Amino acid sequence: MEFSHYSVMLEQCIQALDIKPGGIYVDCTLGGGGHSEQIAMRLKDGLLIGIDRDEDAIKASSLRLKKYGNTVRLVRGNFADLKQILYEMKIERVSGILFDLGVSSYQLDNSERGFSYRFDAPLDMRMSRQDKLTARDIVNEYSQQDLARIISEYGQERYAAKIAANICRQRAKSPINTTFELNEIIKRAFPPSERYGAKHPSKRTYQAIRIEVNGELKILEKAIRDAVCMLEEGGRLAVITFHSLEDRIVKNTLRDLATGCICNKNIPVCVCGRTAKIKLITHRPVTADESELEQNNRSKPAKLRVAQKI
Repeated sequence: MEFSHYSVMLEQCIQALDIKPGGIYVDCTLGGGGHSEQIAMRLKDGLLIGIDRDEDAIKASSLRLKKYGNTVRLVRGNFADLKQILYEMKIERVSGILFDLGVSSYQLDNSERGFSYRFDAPLDMRMSRQDKLTARDIVNEYSQQDLARIISEYGQERYAAKIAANICRQRAKSPINTTFELNEIIKRAFPPSERYGAKHPSKRTYQAIRIEVNGELKILEKAIRDAVCMLEEGGRLAVITFHSLEDRIVKNTLRDLATGCICNKNIPVCVCGRTAKIKLITHRPVTADESELEQNNRSKPAKLRVAQKI
């Protein structure tokens, strides 16, 4: 299928990055290249670096951004390795960095990738198909205790313990291989009155398993700190999150980086040595406006936070 991905809060992101024609910008989550194209078309002597774990994203964006020539360089990699990627390019500092976190529309809508409970497919959920760990591995090999913890912590699912128990009972009979098999197991953990409501019973569990497969939350704080480190003075960082766990990590990390001296106010001279690394441009997250929500309801949970290096 064609790689299509709606670029969430596109106008707000471009405004937040305050793009300079000669600057160096990094799109850490390239996806379909929508944000990247808007950055590239504003550059004159600058450079856009696009990073993505998904080889399909790299292929699709290579075609989309081909017309920008040497203005664009694409890298297949993990944004957790941002520092190393830039060092290998001999780039010491950049003017702006964008993170559009979570799973892309293409990944959700491509049935064979196994991200969605809407399609019957092998349990996969890898953002990079070169990674070894799959959703099938987690469902069939993790202990009941670990499954319950992941589903509760990452999915914020109140029936996590029952779902984990159901999974373990079923896999003792035969391996769980497909999304629809997993859906039926999850559904049985819910009271009958909650199985057929507006929210699909599998939604939170799939989110949890996907986060575990791709290590999404484990790498996030380090990636944000590394991004700030690689910004030049005055450079901008923009981060879009899609659920509360991501947003909490981003918010707390940015707040910490924006905090200077923490000495007791009664001490006349600072002894802690802390200095603020950034200033917050958005003290409250920016959300999608009504016109965007009419075009793309997947923008509804999105939150944009912006900071500037000082």
